[in-house]
Amino acid sequence: MKFINDIDRYILRLVLMPMFGIFLLAASLLVMDKMLRLFDFVATEGGPIGVVFKMLANMLPEYASLAIPLGLMLGILLAFRKLATSSELDVMRAVGLSYTRMLRVPYMITVVLVVCNFAIVGYLQPLARYYYEELNYELKSGALGASIKVGEFTALKDRIALRIDESRDNGQRLMGIFARLSNDKGQVLSISAREGRFLALKDHPDTIIFRLEQGQIIQDMPGQMPRVLSFTRHDLPIELPAIEKFRQRGGQEREYLLPELMKLGWNKEIPREDRVSSQANFNYRMVEVVMMLLLPLLAVALAIPPKRSTSALGLFVSIVMVVAYHKVNQYANDVASLGKISPILGLWGPFFVFAALIVWMYWKVAYVPGGQPLGWLETASSKIMKRVKSLLRRNRRGPILPVPAEQG
Repeated sequence: MKFINDIDRYILRLVLMPMFGIFLLAASLLVMDKMLRLFDFVATEGGPIGVVFKMLANMLPEYASLAIPLGLMLGILLAFRKLATSSELDVMRAVGLSYTRMLRVPYMITVVLVVCNFAIVGYLQPLARYYYEELNYELKSGALGASIKVGEFTALKDRIALRIDESRDNGQRLMGIFARLSNDKGQVLSISAREGRFLALKDHPDTIIFRLEQGQIIQDMPGQMPRVLSFTRHDLPIELPAIEKFRQRGGQEREYLLPELMKLGWNKEIPREDRVSSQANFNYRMVEVVMMLLLPLLAVALAIPPKRSTSALGLFVSIVMVVAYHKVNQYANDVASLGKISPILGLWGPFFVFAALIVWMYWKVAYVPGGQPLGWLETASSKIMKRVKSLLRRNRRGPILPVPAEQG
């Protein structure tokens, strides 16, 4: 019994190290890709840089729901591949340990991660998605201080046009200012100033003071000659445009919690389109979580290379299968949301096909002597690689030229 417990701890250590590494790597790659786009978007909108990290924090649950299954599968696959290539797997099989027995610890890890992913997909991810959309709305509407852009004309309250040529000291000093104001009586004020800055009013949060220095005011009244005034300092009150409050959570199916989706999906009082889309999203989330229970079997089935071989084809195939299955689920969710296919058939149909394929592959490895579910693919890959190597060697040698005959 102590020997088996030591084996369990050994397998646990082999699984955890690559699993956490791949999880962090996958999450980091997803975050870095999104970070670059968010920096570009926030810079275009003129918003504060800090909002980028808030938006990334709200994207982490979505990335975690993708990185956790991938890290789990590759962690188990790399662990059993190491056991197989080092002949330790043969020793464990020789002492009576079956593949099913060796999967005890990986399945314990899987159950824990399934619960975590269920909480993320069902509860945390919808809330984070809503807060992300809220930040995106506030950034575009100017609620985060992003309404005035340098080098562009900005309209405020439909009667004020403002342009700033340069911003210094993180927006504390604004250089090269032009403003144009109009009122209901047809009076137009054109103001130019060397520099200025915004001042907040404690008693009037909807109004700010734009303090201008070293400039001119051209006052134009209908039927009168324009008047030109010079000033050293001029305070221009500006009423901030009213920002519409962001919508309530639930504008999209992805923002509903799982209990809310269940309530909407089977509530006959709401329109059929909303009911069908809620059912599709609910089944999509459940299929993505339940699929994780099959990953240990898939990992073991693809981790064992043929004898006297160190081929990594199974690693490549496993990633392709998981990503392809995820894309099929996304497509089925979109089609089912439109009511063109039943959510049960469109989402659980591919799941059962995928499950049957994985069970067959595991049975082939675990219970068929010398069984290799990818044997035909390994053979074809080996022949192709030999052919490629032969062509490369021939190209390195160069063409064989005929030897000229000796002249008498």
